[in-house]
Amino acid sequence: MMSFSFPTILCVLTIEFFCFSVLGWIMEVTLKYIQFHRFINRGFLIGPYCPIYGFGTVGVTVLVGGLFIRHGTVGEIFLVGMIICGALEYFTSWYMEKLFHARWWDYSTKPMNLNGRIWIGNLLLFGLASVLIVDGVAPFFFRVFGGMNAFWLHVFAIAIVALLLADGCASHFLMNLVKREIDSQEGDNTEEISLQVHALLRNRNMLMRRITQAYPNLQARPKSMIRQLKHARKQVSQARKELKHALDQVAKGALPSHNEAIQTASNRLHACRNQLRELQRRLVIRRDEDFELLKRTPPVESEKDKPAAQNR
Repeated sequence: MMSFSFPTILCVLTIEFFCFSVLGWIMEVTLKYIQFHRFINRGFLIGPYCPIYGFGTVGVTVLVGGLFIRHGTVGEIFLVGMIICGALEYFTSWYMEKLFHARWWDYSTKPMNLNGRIWIGNLLLFGLASVLIVDGVAPFFFRVFGGMNAFWLHVFAIAIVALLLADGCASHFLMNLVKREIDSQEGDNTEEISLQVHALLRNRNMLMRRITQAYPNLQARPKSMIRQLKHARKQVSQARKELKHALDQVAKGALPSHNEAIQTASNRLHACRNQLRELQRRLVIRRDEDFELLKRTPPVESEKDKPAAQNR
């Protein structure tokens, strides 16, 4: 790439980030339109952009695009793209689940997935897209925007940052409201609570309804259930230690091989494992990816249509 000053590089990368966030949103919306035959505003943020695509694009451009270090080979770009974008998707899934008490997408039914957060199909597409971006799109961006008047370049970049910060704050506020709804629900499994949350959000304002439309496969994980899961894992760990201690005592000759303590510890470990498996089962919606809660939460009817809908 051509040589640019650091402020110019930063501004162009900001514009590139925004453009690819918008393109990612368009792709997501298009795929959902094909699937459901109606518009669905995808993504965490309210506006028409999905930042995960922007972050991935900027990441590969900086690392292997020749801005600060040498330009990567096709193989290096492909590999770096897979790693960066896969890590971003995994971290985003983990972060949103921990922060807002729900899993917003799940690839558990896909082949070669990692904890249901990423899977090989997306990783390969990320790698291919990275090659196209670094070798074709990024140089074009720097030719076009790098030659702009510095004042307007900075204005555009600052406006983008201000817009995304404002949207991010508003979206976090809305998602915290969703988290409250999740934590307030009564139910003993993820599917039941997820359906309750979807039903509640359908009757809220437009921005709240958007969330349930954007994430039809939302799997609610209330704080109470997560607390039970953590406790069950601790119980399994403790029971395993007790059994190991009893077996060590047998090995040292301090206890007979058929000591009652061994049997007790073994039975307790078995019971704790069963309890943990049951909790894990309740925290997962075991269906294929066409579970699609969206099909069970149609658009909210107008007031004049509600009586007719109730009579059907």
